[in-house]
Amino acid sequence: MTPEMTPAELLHAFARTRASLDGAEVTYWWSGDVHTWGPGEPHRRLFGFEGVNVARLTGDEETGGYRLLSREAAFYLDPLTREILDTWQDRPVVHVWNDPANQRLRPHPVPVTELGDQVCFSLEIPLAYPSPLPVAQYPAHSADDTYRALELFQFFAPATALTTDAPGVPATMSWTRMSPWLPWMEQGQRPGGLVFHCRGRKLGSYAEVPERTRAYISAQHPEFARSPDKWTEPNETSWTYFRKLFPPRGGADETGAPVS
Repeated sequence: MTPEMTPAELLHAFARTRASLDGAEVTYWWSGDVHTWGPGEPHRRLFGFEGVNVARLTGDEETGGYRLLSREAAFYLDPLTREILDTWQDRPVVHVWNDPANQRLRPHPVPVTELGDQVCFSLEIPLAYPSPLPVAQYPAHSADDTYRALELFQFFAPATALTTDAPGVPATMSWTRMSPWLPWMEQGQRPGGLVFHCRGRKLGSYAEVPERTRAYISAQHPEFARSPDKWTEPNETSWTYFRKLFPPRGGADETGAPVS
């Protein structure tokens, strides 16, 4: 890795870190915690958090980069026992079932830091777009008509592995997200929100996902053990998934059909 690398060369290296250039399925697994923040309130650890992403790369002729086809499942855990939660404060927990969770990887200067025998790719993604859960329709579940969050990713790969011709290289990762309260928490207009702080790695195969987590996925949504068969849009998020589960009264569901 050198400062003189072109955006295309950087993308090639990052794509090998994030997935595999031969189109093989790649599984990332991560674990961490979710903390609260709010004006005048002490920070506290509210949930554990564990997730899985299964992805594969295809070429993207439109951009000269890649399409990352993926599904992502993640689960809120009891902060002490680390068991998957069914309820929180007598409210049903809505776990993360994002299908799809696709990305277009375009040639651009990916921030890279050389850390001795490792290389770190950093992605900082500020988000601000019209919320799928407008306050007028979801006063108990949404505090703003604009969804705002900050996603911070770091992917670490062995520097020597990136000098080889292997289609994919071993990698570890960290992820931090600042977000509003989750819709199912029913925090209404309460100021503050959540900070997710996790770390994980690229696994040798999906079979390396912890058995408890594989069993839960198999029982609930077994398709999340695989990447999507084809590219589709738009992506699912926790907010759009919640809207599908709980369409606004007097509005329309995701198909546009009226609901009551």
